Amino acid sequence: MNSSWLDGALAAAASARRALEALQPAAQLAARVYVGAAFFRSGLTKIADWETTLALFQDEYKVPLLPTHVAAVLGTGGELLLPVLLVLGLFGRFGALGLSVINVVAVLSLEEIAPAALQQHVFWGSLLAALVLWGPGRWSADAWWWPKLGGSSGRGVAPVATALSTRVR
Repeated sequence: MNSSWLDGALAAAASARRALEALQPAAQLAARVYVGAAFFRSGLTKIADWETTLALFQDEYKVPLLPTHVAAVLGTGGELLLPVLLVLGLFGRFGALGLSVINVVAVLSLEEIAPAALQQHVFWGSLLAALVLWGPGRWSADAWWWPKLGGSSGRGVAPVATALSTRVR
């Protein structure tokens, strides 16, 4: 009797695991779109009024080691380019890692940050960390493109390309 109960519980757990794993590509896509949209909107806001953006980088964003204009250009460029890569899942880990750097710099460069804003940055950082670690998923350009270049087996591509590729489980 115990054996049949255990067998049933294990079968149910296996079914639940398969169902959850089937949802992974959708969850990875949702994370990519959610975070990518937030950063892209921020970049659009910055290019809409460049003088205000420069003033913000001069007065509020204290980016270390970079002149104000360079920090503004790099930050805005990253907020416009990296989300596109992330949403498409093209060099998805690179896009997620780059946005992680922008996210950390944004938090560290502000002298004061509201608790709700900090929580939002932590949430974005968590989603980006997951995308860096597990890749953009099966519903991504990386999942389609890298295997065609030999990325999934590691043959025919440079080690750096293999490191950036997505392993589809």
